[in-house]
Amino acid sequence: MANIPKLLKEWRALQPLDEKLERDINQQFMIDFNYNSNHLEGNTLTYEQTKLLLLFGDTIGNASIQDYEEMKAHNVGLELMKAAAKDKNRMLSEHFIRELNQTILVRDFYKMSRDSNYRYKIHVGVYKTRPNSVVTSTGEIFDYASPEETPSLVSDLAKWYCNEEQRGKLKPEELAAMFHYRYIRIHPFEDGNGRIARLLVNYILLRHNYPMIVIRSDDRQNYLKTLHQCDLLSGKIPYDRAHADLQQTKPLIDYISGILENKLPVLIQLAKGEISEFIEAKDNEKSGQKNGQKTAEKIDTENGTENDTVNQKIIDLIQQMPKITIDKIAVQTGKSRRTIIRRMQKLKTDGFIKRIGGDKGGYWKVKK
Repeated sequence: MANIPKLLKEWRALQPLDEKLERDINQQFMIDFNYNSNHLEGNTLTYEQTKLLLLFGDTIGNASIQDYEEMKAHNVGLELMKAAAKDKNRMLSEHFIRELNQTILVRDFYKMSRDSNYRYKIHVGVYKTRPNSVVTSTGEIFDYASPEETPSLVSDLAKWYCNEEQRGKLKPEELAAMFHYRYIRIHPFEDGNGRIARLLVNYILLRHNYPMIVIRSDDRQNYLKTLHQCDLLSGKIPYDRAHADLQQTKPLIDYISGILENKLPVLIQLAKGEISEFIEAKDNEKSGQKNGQKTAEKIDTENGTENDTVNQKIIDLIQQMPKITIDKIAVQTGKSRRTIIRRMQKLKTDGFIKRIGGDKGGYWKVKK
């Protein structure tokens, strides 16, 4: 945590960013945050499917309609959260928390009970009407707040946050972590609680001019372990967990601070032009780079087998969508635009594909 003030000072000194760079950073965060936060909750869309959906509105693949709708709705929730965070005159409220839940879940739906004996209706934006305790991996029953005490606890949480924000005694990362833990241990809704918690962490960070963060889905075990460490410090009573103090939430404060300490240096490198891309997602290997390293397309090292695989993917995509763009093919294959242009030119020369018409209004045709 000691490094965060220094890194923030350097990051803020680089503002305002170049308009295109800022747009690219925001777009990349949109993809990475939506993918990871939903993936943590079991959404089956791949990283490429998420990218195609959010950038182009395409729904390629065999994922369920619900997963596509869920991802789009979560992105609407992200934009709603960002707008609220930037409005300094608008304080966090219980109403806004319920609005976020209604936004990301879209509409009422049915869910199967844990024992699969019956199904019950989820009312979006409405507090839970039945206990939502869980059974841990060790067989213990973990109790969240009861339906009866939930409204008052959420109201207390919103008031606590507004008071602490005005006092200014807590660091934003401390505020964000404490809010996350207190909220998630109330578990006020039938569904969507984890996603709301992570949205509100970023609400707090953005409101205090911090970069927003991604809790990666491939770090799920560490994330859950950190929450459990807070449980051990805060006790077994739901009411106590909903009022956990600074010391009791220290594991989560350290976890969120660690993400910030890792992200800020990379953002600084990005702003200085020392790297060209920063991806916070599980499928980093598909981008051809690792975080913090310069992007370098391995054009000269592609072997014949890999070329054949890429070529076949291009042909398959053209057969499915003759009007597909080069940018969309690049996203779907995980290759750079330059690589796709080169491969498609070779396919045209070899007589495999043909362009019918111009760039606008034209389409691709597979010849053989």
